[in-house]
Amino acid sequence: MATLLKHSAKYALSGRLARLGVHSRHGGLQCLQPRLLPHQRSASTSSKILVEMDDSTGIAVLTMKNPPVNSLSLDFLTEFSISLEKLELDRGCRGVILTSALPKIFSAGLDIMEMYGKSPEHCGEFWKAVQEMWLRLYGSSMITIAAINGSSPAGGCLMALACDYRIMAENPKYSIGLNETQLGIVAPFWFKDTLVNTVGNRAAELSLQLGLLYSAPDALRTGLVDLLVPEDKVLSTASQTMTQWLAIPGENAIGSNPRVSSS
Repeated sequence: MATLLKHSAKYALSGRLARLGVHSRHGGLQCLQPRLLPHQRSASTSSKILVEMDDSTGIAVLTMKNPPVNSLSLDFLTEFSISLEKLELDRGCRGVILTSALPKIFSAGLDIMEMYGKSPEHCGEFWKAVQEMWLRLYGSSMITIAAINGSSPAGGCLMALACDYRIMAENPKYSIGLNETQLGIVAPFWFKDTLVNTVGNRAAELSLQLGLLYSAPDALRTGLVDLLVPEDKVLSTASQTMTQWLAIPGENAIGSNPRVSSS
């Protein structure tokens, strides 16, 4: 029931954003074995995104590699959405693990320079790209797991929140949260709604009003992440967790979309 409520909330938000001219795609799922074998992977890469697809399991690992901190620039967001769209169109892909190639950082969030001193047209294009990234993750027909192997403030936190499950490195030096308030930025309503759906109203209010960043242990206690594991186990744990998500009986077997409730 909780899963259905979460997915229903995703589509309610998608409807609100449809008025802004942003849309998402949806499809069916099948039950798969999630073991990742490197020799069975096919890889595609761009300047900022690496996609490794295991054709035997239907699981893709999407790795962000935009040094120094995986900032979400317009170019990065465009490449990210294109990469995710290609996986959506690939009927063989049923699950995506999102992670970072950079040490100690998952993503530092939105590239502020995309908004500083730019024309209204550029800012509009940039925010549309942010919305597109969010909708493609949050409304994906695939199972999405964030393998958070470093700090993830602001927009990086939004990326993680848009995934179905969040696994974070058990390192108290790493932090995660929507801290836009500390930068003098008001988080859009869809940032807020995504956080509310994850941690509840009161925790979300405090988080957004104070611009809180949570250490990994505090993020687990708050419900911002679902699991903490040693840093060298984040990716392997994500692949194991994918087993549980793709083995749910009924939803995958009949080709239905578990993110849409008929009731």
